Amino acid sequence: MAVAALAVVALGLLRAAGDHASCDGPCPAEPTGPDGTLVNDRFSFLHRDMGPEGSITVRLTSMTGTITYPPPHHDRIVPGLVPWAKVGIIVKDGVRPGSSYAALMSTGGHGVRMQYDYRHDIAGGGGVVDGAPRWLRLTRSGDTVTGHESADGTRWTKVGAVRLPGLPGTVQVGLFAASPGDLTLRRTGLGGATEEVRWTQAGGTFDRIALRGAAAGGWRDDAVGERNRTDWEKNERASGAVEENGTITVTGAGDIGPRGAEDGARPVEHALGGLFPALLVVLVISVRYATAGHRTGPADGAPVTRSRLAAKAVVLAAVTFATGLLALGIVVPAGATILKGNGIPVLGVSVLTGTRVVVGTAGALALAAVLALALGSLLRRSWLAILVAVLTIAVPYAVASVPLLPDGAAQWLLRVTPAAGFAVRQTLVEHPQVVAHYAPSAGYFPLPWWAGVTVLCAYTAVLLCLALRRLSRSGEGAGRPVDRE
Repeated sequence: MAVAALAVVALGLLRAAGDHASCDGPCPAEPTGPDGTLVNDRFSFLHRDMGPEGSITVRLTSMTGTITYPPPHHDRIVPGLVPWAKVGIIVKDGVRPGSSYAALMSTGGHGVRMQYDYRHDIAGGGGVVDGAPRWLRLTRSGDTVTGHESADGTRWTKVGAVRLPGLPGTVQVGLFAASPGDLTLRRTGLGGATEEVRWTQAGGTFDRIALRGAAAGGWRDDAVGERNRTDWEKNERASGAVEENGTITVTGAGDIGPRGAEDGARPVEHALGGLFPALLVVLVISVRYATAGHRTGPADGAPVTRSRLAAKAVVLAAVTFATGLLALGIVVPAGATILKGNGIPVLGVSVLTGTRVVVGTAGALALAAVLALALGSLLRRSWLAILVAVLTIAVPYAVASVPLLPDGAAQWLLRVTPAAGFAVRQTLVEHPQVVAHYAPSAGYFPLPWWAGVTVLCAYTAVLLCLALRRLSRSGEGAGRPVDRE
């Protein structure tokens, strides 16, 4: 067990220490949202001041976009919009990345949406299509922002009303454009996939802009975050706002939304690189612990009975849990600290979630140990029980963690095998408004953590019950010889 603990700590810290970030000069601070979590907040913003009461109404007449070097040949820059390209109107607490906001937008492939404070998304109607513009309106009343949409500027439909606590008296209101990267998958291994992301840009043309409650003065063209650093923006089409003949075109790149591992951040479970070798050690120990008692002539002369096997299960679970808890309690916070020191952003989690990762993963190791113990008692041959334990627990966990198998096959392995229990280590969250590779190889288990633990518990309980039923209560006939290999 000391070897297992050492594997968790040493390999986890080594993995964290191997990740570094570098910047041209000091790395900028990573933006955090109102709730303190890492967010993406980079877009073009044409804005003005607005007081506690007011509104902005616009007609969005068209959306255009650019995608750089898409598959299959990666040799051209093509026109097009990614599904979550965003063009519309926004009310925001200044231009600081990470500040509170509410936005009403047309997207590249998901129609009209109202989004606010990065994590929240409300579906509206259809978006802008050729020859069919869309009217958008945001109304502010204190801390409440309400979004409406219309096809003709006369009949309006409410999309949503949201509250932004602590919104200051003066906010920034205006037009914006953003476009996240174009995500595609490249096949590898036996059907697995790795992610490829290309830079994109989106633009929207607005007219019939009406403001109420805005301060006197003109529009200001700013970037939230950075812009115009790519060759395309420098040489072909700069991001920003252009006014011509009564219309305004705003062009931008980037995204407004929650941040995930696909954006270069690391989850806290990134430090669990040593979990697989530790699991192998635990399975071997557990099987040997079970089969040793079934060999002819035990050292203490006592046969294996139900009570002795149950006692072994309790001891093994307790020792494995305590060892895992100690190792995980060291490597998870230490790994996050090392990553941050190396300039790698770490996705924050609550104290409750962090505790669940440490305690739950230690519990999953303990359950896997008891399951292997039951297999050893049932099969009574070390080599066979170890093989079965590794193939049903360790192998599914390992092959699903790398881009080897097709995503569907990897997801099924983590649904129907005991390896499902290690979903307890996941902290990544799927966001419908964020395009990502939501697959096991990217860190996303198909079952919620509690359901995965339930699957592992069920396997462990069934096999342990079968092993106990096979033994006598008094030990009669229980010491039959077994293969020592």
